Order: sequence, then C-alpha cells, then structure tokens
Amino acid sequence: MRTALITGATSGIGKAYAQELAARGMNLVIVARNLERLEALAGQLNLDFGIEVEVLPADLSLRHDTDEVACRAAGEDIDLVINNAGFGLKQEFIGGDLVAEQQLLDVLVTAVMRITHAALPGMVARNQGGIINVSSMAGWLASGTYSAAKSWVTTFSESLSTQLKDSKVNVMAVCPGFTRTDFFSSAEMTETTVPEWMWLEVNQVVTESLTDFAGGNAVSVPGLQYKSLGLAAQYLPRPLVRFISVMQARRP
Repeated sequence: MRTALITGATSGIGKAYAQELAARGMNLVIVARNLERLEALAGQLNLDFGIEVEVLPADLSLRHDTDEVACRAAGEDIDLVINNAGFGLKQEFIGGDLVAEQQLLDVLVTAVMRITHAALPGMVARNQGGIINVSSMAGWLASGTYSAAKSWVTTFSESLSTQLKDSKVNVMAVCPGFTRTDFFSSAEMTETTVPEWMWLEVNQVVTESLTDFAGGNAVSVPGLQYKSLGLAAQYLPRPLVRFISVMQARRP
C-alpha cells in the first residue's frame, strides 16, 4: 500500500491532508513536534480508516531532527511527501528577534530542501511518486522573511517540476491564501480584518491541490478568488506589489 509522509500533520492543512489521504487508503508517516498529539491523531486515523500510521516527532528547526525526517522520507515505501510544517512571525525584521527569523528559515526553507533532496532520488529511480510543498500567496508579495521563504518554496518546486517533466514524478507548490486554520492564532495575528470572501476552508485547499497534483501541475492556487489575485500579484509592476504589501502589513 502507498505511504505518504506529512510534516506539520497535527493541525491545519497538514491534518486535513492526513485525513484526506487516509480516507483514500494511504498509509501515513506523520511528523510534528508534539508526540501526544501525533499519537492521538494516529489512533483516530487508524480507527476511522484502518490504515497504518507511523508517528515521527521532530522539531524541524533542529538539524538533527530534520535529518531524521529526511532519512525516513528516503524510504522505499514513501510515494508522497508533503512539506507542510511552518509558522508565522508577528514582528518587524529590523530590531526583531534574529533567533526567531532563523528558525523560520530553518523550517520553511532548509527543512523543505533537505527532505526533498533525500526523497527524490528513490522516487526518480522508481519513476513514481512526488512532493507537495505547501507555499503561500504571500510568496508573490514583499512581506518580510515569511514572504521571502515562501517565494523560495514556490520557485524551488517549479524548478524541480520542470526537471522532472519527462518522468512520472512531480513536485508541486500549493499556494493558498487566507485559510481557516490555527495559523493566525499561533502567530498572534487577527482574522477580523480579512473580508469573508477571502477565506478558504482547509478541505478545499487540500482537495483542489491533490487534484492539481494528480494533473501534473507545478503550482496549485486553490480558490477562484486567489487564482485571479495570484495572476495580479505575479504580473503587476513590482512597485505596486510592494505598495500593496506595505498596506497589507499595516492592517491590525
């Protein structure tokens, strides 16, 4: 039976991927920092869907933990890797906590790179499988380290997708907009200033992205509203994008 490895699997988009893939009959390796939450999710998925769930506690801001996950991602049984783990920061870069900025890059960039680097050779040798990297619409804006990191994730995924175009292996970036998860509360950000029409449901993000992945897409942008906004963000003059980014950052 096919197996998927998911980082950041105990909440938000990662948890929704775990539930959807379990419902489709895939075994799972779920990765997160909290062992208790991992074991609770594993038990529930096994009970609901009868699949095998392996738990792998890891803090992806730590190199040793990241390399343990990368080693597992290189396993012959892994057909799909979903690099979803991440967090946001509510601080200005100038004068902000440098340790937090570095941890953000370690999780959003370094871990994604190292896990992908470990997983792809086996997938290419087997000529099957692939990787979904959870990026963000923020990657097309100019909003600090988080935005820059997500821009890297999208470009990295597109590059690998192009390199693998003649194989049955795909790498795809999924770029959601505002999605109803605990991401905002974890980053101490408010949801109240975001218009209702801009919100996506987490299951929509997961199902649309899995459909796009099956179709061999390099980038998935869930939601019609974000498909339009994404095109605008990519093709508007950069000074205007920077202005919009500043206005967005000033919202309470």
